[in-house]
Amino acid sequence: MLDGMTVELRDVRRTYREVTALDGVSVGFAAGTFTAIMGPSGSGKSTLLQCAAGLDRPDEGTVVVDGTDLGRLGEAGLARLRRTRIGFVFQAFNLLPMLTAEQNVGLPLRLAGQKPARATVRRALAEVGLAGRERHRPDALSGGQQQRVAIARALVTGPAVVFADEPTGALDTGSGTEILGLLRRLVDTGQTVVMVTHDPAAAAVADRVLTLTDGRITADRAC
Repeated sequence: MLDGMTVELRDVRRTYREVTALDGVSVGFAAGTFTAIMGPSGSGKSTLLQCAAGLDRPDEGTVVVDGTDLGRLGEAGLARLRRTRIGFVFQAFNLLPMLTAEQNVGLPLRLAGQKPARATVRRALAEVGLAGRERHRPDALSGGQQQRVAIARALVTGPAVVFADEPTGALDTGSGTEILGLLRRLVDTGQTVVMVTHDPAAAAVADRVLTLTDGRITADRAC
């Protein structure tokens, strides 16, 4: 792995039913940086995120996360790495409706076989501005607050990288701006964030913008 890189893809190729989603992509994401990935529908940006996060396996090439070559891991090893070293934030929040905010945040720890410490979970919620909302279920929270719970859930294991797939796509402009500001602050304190977005305003918050076209990186610029 290149020095300082939290995530690295080397000549990654992925094909679905004879359609090439990624065509020899090589890229690294440095520690403590915020990268936005943009491109038209079908350009391969979500596939890149999925391969980088170990949610999908490339047909060819190498993916390294936090010093671990994902190709050397079996399914159990991949699941363990995702639970401990990778955080996920999705457009649809993916919170369990019957659980409180603190129960949703503690879920990754439970899945990893740990008993969540209340102080750890509450600290994660406080970091995203939800102190005092620990016992609220998702239906008692606004969309922006639900996404904050999702971010706290992504952070509770102390991941090396957070992958965000259209994290503001389901939010109004004000809530979206708050979420982007929160992600920006996380990066400023050392967290690595890789975000797929179609919104140029969201991408402008990042340090770097990658553009994909037909499965290839066609632009890579600093903001």
